[in-house]
Amino acid sequence: MKTGEGILNELGSQHHVSQLASIGQIAAGIAHEVRNPLTAVKGFLQLLQQDQKQEYVEIAHSELDNALKTLNNLLQVSKPDLEDEEFQSIYLSVELESIINLFQDKMYEIKVITDFKDTDSAIYGRKTQFKKAFFNLIKNAIEAMNGVGTLTLTHCVVGQEVMVTIKDTGMGIPEEKLSLLGTPFFTTKDEGTGMGLAQVFSVIYQHGGNITIDSRENQGTKFTIRVPRHHNKSHRGVRNLNVLYEETYTIKEFFLENQKLFEDRLLTEATNVRDKIEEIHNIGSINLLNNAHRLVLYVVEGREHELISFAKQEGRAWARHSLTLAFKLEWIQAIRRTLWDFLYNFYKLKNVEIDRVAFYSMEKSINELIDQFLTYFFINYTKYKDEELDKQRLLVENLSVPIIPINSDICILPLIGAIDEIRIKTIQDKVFAEIENRQIQTLIIDLSGVASMGQVGADNFIQIIDGLTMMGCTTILTGMRAEIVKKLIAQGNQLLKRAVFKGTLQLALNDVVFKKESLESIIEK
Repeated sequence: MKTGEGILNELGSQHHVSQLASIGQIAAGIAHEVRNPLTAVKGFLQLLQQDQKQEYVEIAHSELDNALKTLNNLLQVSKPDLEDEEFQSIYLSVELESIINLFQDKMYEIKVITDFKDTDSAIYGRKTQFKKAFFNLIKNAIEAMNGVGTLTLTHCVVGQEVMVTIKDTGMGIPEEKLSLLGTPFFTTKDEGTGMGLAQVFSVIYQHGGNITIDSRENQGTKFTIRVPRHHNKSHRGVRNLNVLYEETYTIKEFFLENQKLFEDRLLTEATNVRDKIEEIHNIGSINLLNNAHRLVLYVVEGREHELISFAKQEGRAWARHSLTLAFKLEWIQAIRRTLWDFLYNFYKLKNVEIDRVAFYSMEKSINELIDQFLTYFFINYTKYKDEELDKQRLLVENLSVPIIPINSDICILPLIGAIDEIRIKTIQDKVFAEIENRQIQTLIIDLSGVASMGQVGADNFIQIIDGLTMMGCTTILTGMRAEIVKKLIAQGNQLLKRAVFKGTLQLALNDVVFKKESLESIIEK
Protein backbone atom coordinates (compact mmCIF):
# COMPACT_ATOMS: atom_id res chain seq x y z
CA MET A 1 0.00 0.00 0.00
CA LYS A 2 1.37 3.40 -0.97
CA THR A 3 1.93 6.08 1.61
CA GLY A 4 0.47 9.55 1.26
CA GLU A 5 3.93 10.88 0.39
CA GLY A 6 4.40 8.17 -2.25
CA ILE A 7 1.07 9.01 -3.87
CA LEU A 8 1.96 12.71 -3.91
CA ASN A 9 5.36 11.96 -5.45
CA GLU A 10 3.75 9.80 -8.12
CA LEU A 11 1.14 12.44 -8.89
CA GLY A 12 3.87 15.06 -9.07
CA SER A 13 5.90 12.92 -11.46
CA GLN A 14 2.86 12.30 -13.67
CA HIS A 15 2.14 16.02 -13.72
CA HIS A 16 5.74 16.79 -14.69
CA VAL A 17 5.69 14.10 -17.41
CA SER A 18 2.48 15.60 -18.77
CA GLN A 19 3.98 19.08 -18.58
CA LEU A 20 7.11 17.98 -20.42
CA ALA A 21 5.06 16.15 -23.04
CA SER A 22 3.00 19.26 -23.76
CA ILE A 23 6.08 21.44 -23.93
CA GLY A 24 7.78 18.78 -26.01
CA GLN A 25 5.05 18.76 -28.63
CA ILE A 26 5.23 22.53 -28.97
CA ALA A 27 9.02 22.48 -28.96
CA ALA A 28 9.21 19.79 -31.64
CA GLY A 29 6.88 21.75 -33.89
CA ILE A 30 8.86 24.96 -33.45
CA ALA A 31 12.18 23.23 -33.93
CA HIS A 32 11.15 21.46 -37.15
CA GLU A 33 9.66 24.62 -38.64
CA VAL A 34 12.58 26.90 -37.77
CA ARG A 35 15.65 24.67 -38.03
CA ASN A 36 15.57 24.16 -41.80
CA PRO A 37 15.55 27.86 -42.81
CA LEU A 38 18.21 28.59 -40.16
CA THR A 39 20.40 25.83 -41.59
CA ALA A 40 19.97 27.27 -45.09
CA VAL A 41 20.93 30.76 -43.87
CA LYS A 42 23.99 29.31 -42.15
CA GLY A 43 25.04 27.65 -45.43
CA PHE A 44 24.78 30.91 -47.36
CA LEU A 45 26.75 32.71 -44.64
CA GLN A 46 29.50 30.14 -45.00
CA LEU A 47 29.62 30.80 -48.75
CA LEU A 48 29.68 34.56 -48.14
CA GLN A 49 32.43 34.09 -45.57
CA GLN A 50 34.69 32.52 -48.19
CA ASP A 51 34.50 35.60 -50.41
CA GLN A 52 34.46 38.40 -47.89
CA LYS A 53 35.28 38.04 -44.22
CA GLN A 54 33.43 40.65 -42.23
CA GLU A 55 32.80 41.16 -38.55
CA TYR A 56 29.02 41.15 -39.06
CA VAL A 57 29.18 37.84 -40.92
CA GLU A 58 31.10 36.31 -37.99
CA ILE A 59 28.52 37.58 -35.50
CA ALA A 60 25.61 36.28 -37.60
CA HIS A 61 27.37 32.94 -37.98
CA SER A 62 27.85 32.66 -34.20
CA GLU A 63 24.26 33.61 -33.40
CA LEU A 64 22.91 31.08 -35.91
CA ASP A 65 25.01 28.38 -34.26
CA ASN A 66 23.46 29.30 -30.91
CA ALA A 67 19.96 29.19 -32.39
CA LEU A 68 20.53 25.78 -33.98
CA LYS A 69 22.00 24.45 -30.75
CA THR A 70 18.93 25.62 -28.81
CA LEU A 71 16.59 23.99 -31.34
CA ASN A 72 18.51 20.71 -31.17
CA ASN A 73 18.26 20.81 -27.38
CA LEU A 74 14.50 21.36 -27.67
CA LEU A 75 14.19 18.36 -29.97
CA GLN A 76 16.23 16.29 -27.53
CA VAL A 77 13.87 17.18 -24.67
CA SER A 78 10.73 16.64 -26.72
CA LYS A 79 11.89 13.34 -28.19
CA PRO A 80 15.08 12.04 -26.58
CA ASP A 81 14.96 8.77 -28.53
CA LEU A 82 15.85 10.66 -31.73
CA GLU A 83 19.33 9.31 -31.20
CA ASP A 84 19.40 5.79 -32.59
CA GLU A 85 20.70 4.17 -29.42
CA GLU A 86 19.72 0.71 -28.30
CA PHE A 87 18.76 -0.21 -24.74
CA GLN A 88 21.36 -2.02 -22.67
CA SER A 89 22.30 -2.80 -19.09
CA ILE A 90 23.78 0.25 -17.37
CA TYR A 91 25.73 0.26 -14.11
CA LEU A 92 25.15 3.78 -12.84
CA SER A 93 27.96 3.60 -10.25
CA VAL A 94 30.47 2.97 -13.06
CA GLU A 95 29.12 5.88 -15.09
CA LEU A 96 29.23 8.19 -12.07
CA GLU A 97 32.88 7.30 -11.42
CA SER A 98 33.84 8.07 -15.02
CA ILE A 99 31.92 11.37 -15.04
CA ILE A 100 33.58 12.57 -11.81
CA ASN A 101 36.97 12.13 -13.48
CA LEU A 102 35.94 14.63 -16.15
CA PHE A 103 35.84 17.39 -13.52
CA GLN A 104 39.26 16.84 -11.95
CA ASP A 105 40.41 20.30 -13.06
CA LYS A 106 37.61 21.88 -11.00
CA MET A 107 38.06 19.88 -7.81
CA TYR A 108 41.07 21.51 -6.14
CA GLU A 109 38.95 23.00 -3.35
CA ILE A 110 35.88 20.78 -3.64
CA LYS A 111 35.73 17.68 -1.45
CA VAL A 112 34.12 14.68 -3.15
CA ILE A 113 32.48 11.96 -1.06
CA THR A 114 31.23 8.78 -2.74
CA ASP A 115 29.23 6.04 -1.06
CA PHE A 116 28.47 3.41 -3.69
CA LYS A 117 26.64 0.28 -2.55
CA ASP A 118 25.01 -2.51 -4.60
CA THR A 119 27.29 -1.67 -7.53
CA ASP A 120 26.46 -4.94 -9.30
CA SER A 121 22.84 -3.78 -9.76
CA ALA A 122 22.00 -2.43 -13.20
CA ILE A 123 19.22 -0.51 -14.89
CA TYR A 124 18.06 -0.92 -18.49
CA GLY A 125 18.14 2.01 -20.85
CA ARG A 126 20.08 4.24 -23.19
CA LYS A 127 23.54 4.75 -21.71
CA THR A 128 24.39 7.90 -23.66
CA GLN A 129 21.32 9.72 -22.37
CA PHE A 130 21.99 8.74 -18.75
CA LYS A 131 25.62 9.83 -19.00
CA LYS A 132 24.56 13.21 -20.34
CA ALA A 133 21.91 13.57 -17.61
CA PHE A 134 24.33 12.81 -14.76
CA PHE A 135 26.99 14.99 -16.36
CA ASN A 136 24.55 17.93 -16.26
CA LEU A 137 23.59 17.27 -12.62
CA ILE A 138 27.21 17.03 -11.43
CA LYS A 139 28.21 20.08 -13.48
CA ASN A 140 25.35 22.10 -11.95
CA ALA A 141 26.33 20.95 -8.43
CA ILE A 142 29.96 22.02 -8.91
CA GLU A 143 28.96 25.39 -10.37
CA ALA A 144 26.52 25.99 -7.49
CA MET A 145 29.41 25.76 -5.00
CA ASN A 146 31.62 28.33 -6.79
CA GLY A 147 34.71 26.15 -6.38
CA VAL A 148 34.41 25.55 -2.61
CA GLY A 149 32.27 22.94 -0.86
CA THR A 150 31.43 19.25 -0.64
CA LEU A 151 29.93 17.08 -3.38
CA THR A 152 28.35 13.84 -2.14
CA LEU A 153 27.31 11.00 -4.46
CA THR A 154 25.55 7.84 -3.32
CA HIS A 155 24.33 4.70 -5.08
CA CYS A 156 22.23 1.89 -3.60
CA VAL A 157 19.26 -0.36 -4.21
CA VAL A 158 15.94 0.42 -2.52
CA GLY A 159 13.35 -2.27 -3.18
CA GLN A 160 13.20 -2.78 -6.93
CA GLU A 161 14.85 0.53 -7.75
CA VAL A 162 18.40 1.79 -8.10
CA MET A 163 18.69 5.06 -6.22
CA VAL A 164 21.32 7.72 -6.89
CA THR A 165 21.69 10.95 -4.93
CA ILE A 166 23.77 13.97 -5.92
CA LYS A 167 24.15 16.50 -3.12
CA ASP A 168 26.07 19.79 -3.01
CA THR A 169 26.67 22.44 -0.35
CA GLY A 170 26.11 25.31 -2.76
CA MET A 171 23.84 28.32 -2.87
CA GLY A 172 20.60 26.32 -2.98
CA ILE A 173 17.35 27.09 -4.81
CA PRO A 174 14.49 29.28 -3.52
CA GLU A 175 11.46 27.20 -2.52
CA GLU A 176 9.11 29.03 -4.87
CA LYS A 177 11.30 28.06 -7.86
CA LEU A 178 11.67 24.35 -7.13
CA SER A 179 8.48 23.37 -8.96
CA LEU A 180 9.73 25.08 -12.14
CA LEU A 181 12.97 23.13 -12.35
CA GLY A 182 13.16 20.94 -15.43
CA THR A 183 11.08 23.33 -17.52
CA PRO A 184 12.83 24.42 -20.74
CA PHE A 185 14.16 27.99 -20.59
CA PHE A 186 13.73 28.25 -16.82
CA THR A 187 17.08 28.55 -15.05
CA THR A 188 18.52 29.94 -11.81
CA LYS A 189 21.80 30.82 -13.55
CA ASP A 190 22.64 34.25 -14.94
CA GLU A 191 23.67 32.64 -18.21
CA GLY A 192 21.70 29.48 -18.93
CA THR A 193 18.78 28.08 -20.89
CA GLY A 194 17.42 25.49 -18.47
CA MET A 195 17.77 22.86 -21.21
CA GLY A 196 20.22 20.76 -19.19
CA LEU A 197 17.77 20.03 -16.36
CA ALA A 198 14.92 19.62 -18.83
CA GLN A 199 16.93 16.87 -20.50
CA VAL A 200 17.62 15.28 -17.10
CA PHE A 201 13.93 15.12 -16.17
CA SER A 202 12.99 13.89 -19.63
CA VAL A 203 15.51 11.02 -19.58
CA ILE A 204 14.58 9.86 -16.08
CA TYR A 205 10.85 9.85 -16.81
CA GLN A 206 11.31 8.23 -20.23
CA HIS A 207 12.99 5.32 -18.45
CA GLY A 208 10.18 4.93 -15.91
CA GLY A 209 12.13 6.62 -13.14
CA ASN A 210 11.47 9.39 -10.66
CA ILE A 211 13.45 12.46 -9.59
CA THR A 212 12.95 14.57 -6.47
CA ILE A 213 14.72 17.72 -5.30
CA ASP A 214 15.40 18.93 -1.79
CA SER A 215 17.02 22.36 -1.54
CA ARG A 216 17.58 25.11 1.02
CA GLU A 217 18.98 28.52 0.20
CA ASN A 218 22.65 28.88 1.19
CA GLN A 219 22.67 25.25 2.40
CA GLY A 220 22.72 23.23 -0.78
CA THR A 221 20.67 21.01 -3.07
CA LYS A 222 20.08 17.28 -3.20
CA PHE A 223 18.79 15.43 -6.29
CA THR A 224 17.43 11.93 -5.71
CA ILE A 225 16.96 9.73 -8.78
CA ARG A 226 15.19 6.38 -8.70
CA VAL A 227 15.16 4.09 -11.75
CA PRO A 228 13.69 0.55 -11.99
CA ARG A 229 16.28 -2.12 -11.42
CA HIS A 230 17.11 -4.48 -14.28
CA HIS A 231 17.79 -8.11 -13.34
CA ASN A 232 18.80 -9.62 -16.68
CA LYS A 233 22.30 -8.73 -17.79
CA SER A 234 22.66 -7.92 -21.46
CA HIS A 235 25.73 -7.23 -23.52
CA ARG A 236 25.80 -4.76 -26.36
CA GLY A 237 27.01 -6.18 -29.63
CA VAL A 238 28.25 -4.42 -32.74
CA ARG A 239 25.83 -2.23 -34.67
CA ASN A 240 24.49 -2.64 -38.16
CA LEU A 241 25.04 0.76 -39.75
CA ASN A 242 23.57 2.31 -42.88
CA VAL A 243 26.99 2.79 -44.49
CA LEU A 244 27.98 3.62 -48.06
CA TYR A 245 29.67 0.64 -49.63
CA GLU A 246 30.93 -0.61 -52.99
CA GLU A 247 32.72 -3.87 -53.64
CA THR A 248 35.78 -2.05 -54.98
CA TYR A 249 36.28 -0.01 -51.80
CA THR A 250 39.52 -0.42 -49.94
CA ILE A 251 39.33 -0.06 -46.15
CA LYS A 252 40.66 3.51 -46.48
CA GLU A 253 38.12 4.44 -49.15
CA PHE A 254 35.37 2.95 -47.01
CA PHE A 255 36.23 5.18 -44.06
CA LEU A 256 36.64 8.27 -46.26
CA GLU A 257 33.24 7.74 -47.92
CA ASN A 258 31.56 7.27 -44.54
CA GLN A 259 33.34 10.10 -42.76
CA LYS A 260 30.14 11.97 -41.83
CA LEU A 261 28.44 8.83 -40.50
CA PHE A 262 31.60 8.00 -38.54
CA GLU A 263 31.51 11.46 -36.94
CA ASP A 264 27.85 11.06 -35.99
CA ARG A 265 28.43 7.67 -34.40
CA LEU A 266 31.55 8.91 -32.62
CA LEU A 267 29.70 11.90 -31.14
CA THR A 268 26.99 9.54 -29.92
CA GLU A 269 29.58 7.35 -28.21
CA ALA A 270 31.55 10.24 -26.67
CA THR A 271 28.62 11.75 -24.82
CA ASN A 272 30.49 14.03 -22.47
CA VAL A 273 33.21 15.11 -24.89
CA ARG A 274 30.97 16.31 -27.71
CA ASP A 275 29.88 19.36 -25.71
CA LYS A 276 33.56 20.21 -25.18
CA ILE A 277 34.66 20.00 -28.83
CA GLU A 278 34.28 23.71 -29.54
CA GLU A 279 35.86 24.70 -26.21
CA ILE A 280 38.89 22.46 -26.84
CA HIS A 281 39.26 23.90 -30.33
CA ASN A 282 39.11 27.47 -29.01
CA ILE A 283 41.66 26.78 -26.27
CA GLY A 284 44.24 24.79 -28.20
CA SER A 285 43.21 24.93 -31.89
CA ILE A 286 42.71 21.16 -31.66
CA ASN A 287 40.11 19.76 -34.05
CA LEU A 288 38.98 16.56 -32.36
CA LEU A 289 36.91 15.25 -35.28
CA ASN A 290 39.66 15.77 -37.88
CA ASN A 291 42.18 14.21 -35.53
CA ALA A 292 39.88 11.21 -34.99
CA HIS A 293 39.79 10.55 -38.76
CA ARG A 294 43.54 10.91 -38.91
CA LEU A 295 44.04 8.39 -36.11
CA VAL A 296 41.61 5.90 -37.65
CA LEU A 297 43.36 6.00 -41.03
CA TYR A 298 46.76 5.48 -39.39
CA VAL A 299 45.33 2.46 -37.53
CA VAL A 300 43.52 0.73 -40.40
CA GLU A 301 46.49 1.27 -42.73
CA GLY A 302 49.00 0.16 -40.10
CA ARG A 303 51.05 3.36 -40.39
CA GLU A 304 52.81 2.94 -37.06
CA HIS A 305 55.49 5.63 -37.44
CA GLU A 306 52.99 8.34 -38.41
CA LEU A 307 50.73 7.25 -35.54
CA ILE A 308 53.56 7.60 -33.00
CA SER A 309 54.54 11.04 -34.34
CA PHE A 310 50.93 12.13 -34.17
CA ALA A 311 50.59 10.84 -30.59
CA LYS A 312 53.68 12.82 -29.54
CA GLN A 313 52.30 15.96 -31.14
CA GLU A 314 48.91 15.50 -29.48
CA GLY A 315 50.44 14.78 -26.08
CA ARG A 316 52.43 18.00 -26.06
CA ALA A 317 49.47 20.03 -27.37
CA TRP A 318 47.15 18.79 -24.61
CA ALA A 319 49.84 19.41 -21.98
CA ARG A 320 50.67 22.87 -23.31
CA HIS A 321 47.05 24.01 -23.01
CA SER A 322 46.38 22.02 -19.78
CA LEU A 323 43.40 20.21 -21.30
CA THR A 324 41.62 17.63 -19.15
CA LEU A 325 43.06 14.14 -19.69
CA ALA A 326 39.77 12.44 -18.84
CA PHE A 327 38.19 13.92 -21.96
CA LYS A 328 41.01 12.56 -24.11
CA LEU A 329 40.63 9.09 -22.62
CA GLU A 330 36.89 9.03 -23.22
CA TRP A 331 37.41 10.32 -26.76
CA ILE A 332 40.00 7.65 -27.68
CA GLN A 333 37.89 4.84 -26.22
CA ALA A 334 34.88 6.15 -28.17
CA ILE A 335 37.03 6.11 -31.33
CA ARG A 336 38.00 2.50 -30.58
CA ARG A 337 34.37 1.38 -30.16
CA THR A 338 33.19 3.25 -33.27
CA LEU A 339 36.08 1.89 -35.32
CA TRP A 340 35.13 -1.69 -34.46
CA ASP A 341 31.48 -1.05 -35.45
CA PHE A 342 32.63 0.19 -38.87
CA LEU A 343 35.07 -2.67 -39.36
CA TYR A 344 32.26 -5.12 -38.62
CA ASN A 345 30.03 -3.50 -41.25
CA PHE A 346 32.86 -3.35 -43.80
CA TYR A 347 33.67 -7.06 -43.62
CA LYS A 348 30.01 -8.00 -43.39
CA LEU A 349 29.23 -6.15 -46.64
CA LYS A 350 32.40 -7.39 -48.26
CA ASN A 351 31.05 -10.88 -47.55
CA VAL A 352 34.48 -12.16 -46.63
CA GLU A 353 34.76 -14.98 -44.14
CA ILE A 354 37.53 -14.25 -41.64
CA ASP A 355 38.85 -17.28 -39.83
CA ARG A 356 39.53 -17.15 -36.11
CA VAL A 357 43.30 -16.71 -36.45
CA ALA A 358 42.92 -13.85 -38.95
CA PHE A 359 40.31 -12.12 -36.79
CA TYR A 360 42.37 -12.26 -33.61
CA SER A 361 45.45 -11.11 -35.51
CA MET A 362 43.52 -8.09 -36.81
CA GLU A 363 42.07 -7.39 -33.35
CA LYS A 364 45.51 -7.59 -31.76
CA SER A 365 47.05 -5.30 -34.37
CA ILE A 366 44.32 -2.63 -34.16
CA ASN A 367 44.11 -2.57 -30.38
CA GLU A 368 47.89 -2.50 -30.04
CA LEU A 369 48.11 0.52 -32.37
CA ILE A 370 45.46 2.42 -30.39
CA ASP A 371 47.19 1.46 -27.14
CA GLN A 372 50.48 2.61 -28.64
CA PHE A 373 48.90 5.96 -29.48
CA LEU A 374 47.77 6.32 -25.85
CA THR A 375 51.21 5.27 -24.56
CA TYR A 376 53.13 7.85 -26.61
CA PHE A 377 50.45 10.47 -25.93
CA PHE A 378 50.84 10.09 -22.16
CA ILE A 379 54.64 9.84 -22.30
CA ASN A 380 54.88 13.14 -24.15
CA TYR A 381 52.13 14.76 -22.08
CA THR A 382 54.06 13.85 -18.93
CA LYS A 383 57.41 14.84 -20.45
CA TYR A 384 56.10 18.31 -21.34
CA LYS A 385 54.63 18.77 -17.86
CA ASP A 386 57.91 17.64 -16.26
CA GLU A 387 59.82 20.15 -18.41
CA GLU A 388 57.43 22.90 -17.32
CA LEU A 389 57.88 21.91 -13.67
CA ASP A 390 61.67 22.00 -14.09
CA LYS A 391 61.46 25.48 -15.60
CA GLN A 392 59.24 26.66 -12.78
CA ARG A 393 61.53 25.08 -10.20
CA LEU A 394 64.53 26.85 -11.76
CA LEU A 395 62.60 30.12 -11.80
CA VAL A 396 61.69 29.70 -8.12
CA GLU A 397 65.32 28.94 -7.28
CA ASN A 398 66.50 32.04 -9.13
CA LEU A 399 63.88 34.16 -7.39
CA SER A 400 64.81 32.71 -4.01
CA VAL A 401 68.50 33.58 -4.60
CA PRO A 402 68.31 36.89 -6.54
CA ILE A 403 71.90 38.06 -7.10
CA ILE A 404 71.69 41.67 -8.28
CA PRO A 405 74.78 43.21 -9.95
CA ILE A 406 75.67 46.80 -8.95
CA ASN A 407 78.72 46.93 -11.19
CA SER A 408 81.23 44.44 -12.57
CA ASP A 409 82.77 43.83 -9.13
CA ILE A 410 79.94 44.24 -6.61
CA CYS A 411 76.62 42.36 -6.27
CA ILE A 412 73.78 42.29 -3.74
CA LEU A 413 72.02 39.14 -2.48
CA PRO A 414 68.80 40.07 -0.62
CA LEU A 415 67.50 36.99 1.21
CA ILE A 416 63.81 36.77 2.13
CA GLY A 417 61.82 34.17 4.07
CA ALA A 418 63.00 31.14 6.01
CA ILE A 419 66.53 29.75 5.62
CA ASP A 420 66.22 26.01 6.12
CA GLU A 421 68.48 23.07 5.30
CA ILE A 422 67.05 22.61 1.80
CA ARG A 423 67.14 26.28 0.81
CA ILE A 424 70.66 26.87 2.16
CA LYS A 425 71.90 24.21 -0.30
CA THR A 426 70.26 26.10 -3.17
CA ILE A 427 71.81 29.36 -1.96
CA GLN A 428 75.26 27.75 -1.76
CA ASP A 429 75.11 26.29 -5.28
CA LYS A 430 73.82 29.49 -6.85
CA VAL A 431 76.22 31.84 -5.01
CA PHE A 432 79.34 29.81 -5.72
CA ALA A 433 78.40 29.48 -9.41
CA GLU A 434 77.78 33.23 -9.76
CA ILE A 435 81.04 34.16 -7.99
CA GLU A 436 82.95 31.95 -10.42
CA ASN A 437 81.11 33.07 -13.58
CA ARG A 438 80.97 36.82 -12.84
CA GLN A 439 84.28 37.16 -10.96
CA ILE A 440 82.48 39.04 -8.18
CA GLN A 441 84.85 40.79 -5.77
CA THR A 442 82.33 41.94 -3.13
CA LEU A 443 78.98 40.33 -2.24
CA ILE A 444 76.58 42.23 0.01
CA ILE A 445 74.17 39.76 1.68
CA ASP A 446 71.14 41.52 3.17
CA LEU A 447 69.40 39.46 5.89
CA SER A 448 66.74 42.01 6.92
CA GLY A 449 64.01 40.00 5.18
CA VAL A 450 64.94 36.60 6.68
CA ALA A 451 62.07 35.36 8.84
CA SER A 452 63.93 32.50 10.54
CA MET A 453 67.11 30.46 10.37
CA GLY A 454 67.49 27.01 11.89
CA GLN A 455 70.61 25.89 13.69
CA VAL A 456 71.65 23.66 10.77
CA GLY A 457 70.97 26.56 8.41
CA ALA A 458 73.16 28.86 10.51
CA ASP A 459 76.04 26.36 10.45
CA ASN A 460 75.77 25.98 6.67
CA PHE A 461 75.50 29.74 6.23
CA ILE A 462 78.87 30.21 7.94
CA GLN A 463 80.32 27.55 5.62
CA ILE A 464 79.08 29.58 2.64
CA ILE A 465 80.93 32.64 3.97
CA ASP A 466 84.06 30.46 4.33
CA GLY A 467 83.69 29.38 0.72
CA LEU A 468 83.29 32.98 -0.50
CA THR A 469 86.51 33.93 1.36
CA MET A 470 88.34 31.02 -0.27
CA MET A 471 87.18 32.26 -3.70
CA GLY A 472 88.61 35.72 -3.00
CA CYS A 473 85.24 37.44 -2.50
CA THR A 474 84.65 39.89 0.36
CA THR A 475 81.35 39.32 2.16
CA ILE A 476 79.37 42.16 3.73
CA LEU A 477 76.39 41.19 5.92
CA THR A 478 73.60 43.73 6.52
CA GLY A 479 70.23 43.79 8.29
CA MET A 480 71.21 41.29 10.99
CA ARG A 481 68.23 40.82 13.31
CA ALA A 482 68.72 39.78 16.95
CA GLU A 483 67.29 36.28 16.43
CA ILE A 484 69.62 35.59 13.49
CA VAL A 485 72.63 36.95 15.40
CA LYS A 486 71.92 34.54 18.29
CA LYS A 487 71.89 31.59 15.92
CA LEU A 488 75.14 32.63 14.27
CA ILE A 489 77.14 33.41 17.46
CA ALA A 490 76.10 30.01 18.79
CA GLN A 491 78.48 28.60 16.15
CA GLY A 492 81.44 30.57 17.58
CA ASN A 493 83.11 33.83 16.63
CA GLN A 494 84.78 32.64 13.42
CA LEU A 495 82.29 34.63 11.32
CA LEU A 496 83.77 37.90 12.69
CA LYS A 497 87.05 37.16 10.90
CA ARG A 498 85.47 36.34 7.52
CA ALA A 499 82.82 39.02 6.96
CA VAL A 500 82.21 42.77 7.23
CA PHE A 501 79.07 43.90 9.05
CA LYS A 502 76.88 46.94 8.33
CA GLY A 503 73.64 47.90 10.03
CA THR A 504 71.66 48.45 6.84
CA LEU A 505 71.97 47.85 3.12
CA GLN A 506 72.02 51.61 2.54
CA LEU A 507 75.09 52.02 4.76
CA ALA A 508 76.88 49.20 2.94
CA LEU A 509 76.14 50.76 -0.45
CA ASN A 510 77.33 54.18 0.79
CA ASP A 511 80.60 52.73 2.07
CA VAL A 512 81.37 50.28 -0.69
CA VAL A 513 79.86 51.73 -3.85
CA PHE A 514 79.32 55.47 -3.57
CA LYS A 515 82.51 56.29 -1.63
CA LYS A 516 84.52 54.23 -4.10
CA GLU A 517 82.96 56.10 -7.02
CA SER A 518 83.69 59.45 -5.30
CA LEU A 519 87.34 58.46 -4.71
CA GLU A 520 87.70 57.36 -8.35
CA SER A 521 86.26 60.67 -9.59
CA ILE A 522 88.75 62.60 -7.40
CA ILE A 523 91.64 60.57 -8.76
CA GLU A 524 90.51 61.18 -12.34
CA LYS A 525 90.43 64.97 -11.72
